[in-house]
Order: sequence, then structure tokens, then C-alpha cells
Amino acid sequence: PQIGSAGRRYYTLSDIDALRRFLADQALAKGNETKARSYVKWRDPKRGEHLQVISVTNFKGGSGKTTSSVHLAQYLAMTGHRVLAVDLDPQASLSALFGYQPELDLVGNDTLYGAIRYDSDVRPLKDVIRRTYFHGLDLVPGNLELQEFEHTTPRALSTRAEGDLSGLFFARVQAALQSVADDYDVIVLDCPPQLGYLTLSALCAATGLIITAHPQMLDVMSMCQFLIMTSDLLSVVREAGGRLDYDFIRYLVTRYEPQDGPQTKVVALLRNLFGDHVL
Repeated sequence: PQIGSAGRRYYTLSDIDALRRFLADQALAKGNETKARSYVKWRDPKRGEHLQVISVTNFKGGSGKTTSSVHLAQYLAMTGHRVLAVDLDPQASLSALFGYQPELDLVGNDTLYGAIRYDSDVRPLKDVIRRTYFHGLDLVPGNLELQEFEHTTPRALSTRAEGDLSGLFFARVQAALQSVADDYDVIVLDCPPQLGYLTLSALCAATGLIITAHPQMLDVMSMCQFLIMTSDLLSVVREAGGRLDYDFIRYLVTRYEPQDGPQTKVVALLRNLFGDHVL
């Protein structure tokens, strides 16, 4: 490792990952599989450990979805997981935080839309994925072309053949993510602040939901409206053949100021309503 002037050793995340692998190999050589798995966090499909797709969502803008998505993805990468972050917001704030400027670095068909579009220009998701400055953390960037999915999906739904699930928006997103499932342990979806086809696609593809909640009454009221509308829309998706199977649903309190009396009361209300599901 790099050694500083005071003798302090500096390790990159790549170095730490190499050390984890070395220690895991040593443990496996001694027949201690449990110890090896404590070093290397990769999921084991043979044990029934499936790909986790976590959608970070809320109807209201400014609730901390992108910030929470970035920190969650970075934390999982630092703990040794293989992570893919997917920017579903046409504003592309997540992409910018990872060093990609949507108006400069993306030339077209470079977002998730390229992998889920309905015409002949569709491309494999693995060709869209880009590296980030975090070891073990890749990115599917976003830009304004994601909004095209909101315009083309109604037309595709109206022209699809009876029983053809490939024309359904949620089936396309699920298939795109599953095409790279072997390469990742967790996929984090940063959803847009609207309840459109992109958000519904993310909810249908997810195995877990994190709903951000800013502790103010107007934000909580907006979140409740979001939950009611989402429940109604997802029931329609289920009737159309969509499969909704969540391992967990959690409410994440964001931008919380503990010294703020009204915010403290709202957090207490949320914990009273949802119990341990509030983070």
C-alpha cells in the first residue's frame, strides 16, 4: 500500500477488495466456508440468494431519493457487494453525482431507455453500463431521453398482441435487469419524482422498496397519496400478469433535524404508524 510521511498506510477500495478475496481463499482452503462468506459478500445463487433490486421512490420531489440512492449504492460497494446504480430520473442528478454530465457525456441511446425501447434500436443493457470512480459500483446513466418511455409506452400497449407480455412496460424492465443479474448482487434504482411508467416499471422490477419521507406534514400527506395511487395502479399491473413480490418495504426519514420540534413529532407519528419499518 501507499505509505504516508507519518507511516500511515493508505488502501484503495480495490486493495481492500483484493484483501477480502485473499482472506476468503485462505478460509476456504481450511474448509471454513462461513468465514469465507464473511469476507466476500457476493450472493450465492446455489443458496437461493437472488438479485436484490431496491427501488428508492416517492411521489414528491426533494425528499432525498437521489442522495439516499447514492449513499446506499456506495455503502454496499464499500462492504464488498457488486452494485449497479440505475438513474431513472430524466433530470439525471444521480448520473451527475457519479461524474457523468448528461448533456455532454451521453450521445443518445445511452440510458436504460436504450435497453427497454420498443423499436429496432433496442440494445443490451450491458452495453449501456458504465464504470464509476467507486470500485465495484457501476452505473446506468440517465438523461432526458428517459422521458421518451412515457410517450412510447401507451402506443406500444395499444398495439400489442393479446397475451404478448413483451409489450408490457414492466416486463421489459424486469428482463433488462435480469440480463445482467449474474454480474451483480444489488441493483439500486433511483426513481423519478412522478408516478409514470418509469416509476411503475421500477416498482414492478423491485424486490425491495425504500420510500423516502421528509418529516413535515405536507410531505407525509403527499407520501400517503403516493401510496394510495401506487396501490391502485399496481393492482392493475398484477391483473395484467405482473408479479409483485417484495422482500421488504421500508420508510426512510430524510433531512431530519432532531432539534426541530414539529419534525420530531412527525417522526414519532411515522414510527407509531409503521413501527420498525421506519428507518
